[in-house]
This record gives sequence, structure tokens and C-alpha cells, in this order.
Amino acid sequence: MKPISDLNIESELSYAYLHAVASSIGVNCRIGTRHEDNNGIDAVLTSWGPFSGTYLQELDLKVQLKATKATPKEADGFYSYFFSGLERYNELTEVRYPIKRILVVLFLPDSPSEWLNVSQEELILKKSAYWVSLSGKDKSINKTGETVYLPKTQLLTPESLSDIFNRISKAKNIQEFNL
Repeated sequence: MKPISDLNIESELSYAYLHAVASSIGVNCRIGTRHEDNNGIDAVLTSWGPFSGTYLQELDLKVQLKATKATPKEADGFYSYFFSGLERYNELTEVRYPIKRILVVLFLPDSPSEWLNVSQEELILKKSAYWVSLSGKDKSINKTGETVYLPKTQLLTPESLSDIFNRISKAKNIQEFNL
């Protein structure tokens, strides 16, 4: 049997994290198709209304997922993440997409043996994921990648995901979350 790389496992755990958070509030989480993946979309989340204060009944949110076991640098209330793949980064800065997009980065412990623990009482995926909207940010002119700053206040939780959908339903810019 061919061994699976840590990068592939990290990627799959980021899907599991997103799926667990979305499912816990009744939001559908669909893995992106090959064509969507080629355009920087790893998953599409769908939430159904009614949403308070609006007539909308169904909303989508597109997600680019990243995962890393590298310890994030922390400064001034932000975690930094080096985003390689400038084409994907630049797509996330685009404002002309009708469906909002966010970047979700899952920070894992250094040791793969600590990533997941299973017992009869619980399933534990260690560490946490943070989200950020890059819509409207400047496109990168770097050659290798761009450092992204994820607000520590933007932990991806069922409550924060619900809040994102509520803001979208009211045509509020989710960028306002970013500090």
C-alpha cells in the first residue's frame, strides 16, 4: 500500500472540520467539483432561510480550504499564514463574484499523532480553523505567495458561520468582520 502524505491528510481534515461545523447548524457542505477546485473553490456551503429581516430563502458561500501543521506567527490579534498559489489568492480578492468567498485555514498540532483522537465518548480534531474574507484586498504581485492575516476573533464555529450567512442575507459585506 502506498503511504499517504501528511499534506493529503491535512487537506482531508480541513474538509472534516468544515463539514462538522456546517452540519451542526443545518448548513449543507458540498465538496467542490474538479472545475470548481480549478477555480479555487474547495467546498460550497448552502444555508436555507428564512433569514431574519430579509426575504431570502437560500444562500451559498464558497470556501477555499487550507491546513497546516506549521505554528502560526501571532501578532496584534492575528495569525499569519503563508498562502502559496497566487492565482488562488488573487481569485479570493475578486469583488465581482455574486457568491461570497472565504478562506478557511486549519491550524493543526505539529505531530500528526495529535491531530485526531477517538474514544467511545468523543471524536476530537485538535486545534482550530480561522476564516477571513479577502474580497477587495489588493491582488498580489509577489512571485511565490502572500502572507494572509487571520483575525483571532474569527474562529470558525457554528455561531460564526451562522453570523456570516446572516450578514450575507442582509447584503452586508462580510469584510466588516475583519479587524
